[in-house]
Amino acid sequence: METVHKVCLVFTIIGAINWGLIGFFDFNLVSALFQENSAITRIVYSLVGICGLINIGLLFNHITADVK
Repeated sequence: METVHKVCLVFTIIGAINWGLIGFFDFNLVSALFQENSAITRIVYSLVGICGLINIGLLFNHITADVK
């Protein structure tokens, strides 16, 4: 499970960098790499979103560790 969390963190970081580029420079790196509105772009966005949801579990992981 630790490997899944690390992979999800990498995708979440990629998403955060992309959002930072959009906010600061109005440049969408994912669309620039894979063409806007392509299937690959949608897959990348979907993976980043799913990984962000999985990372919510990391946020509360210390609570379950304290209970044990």
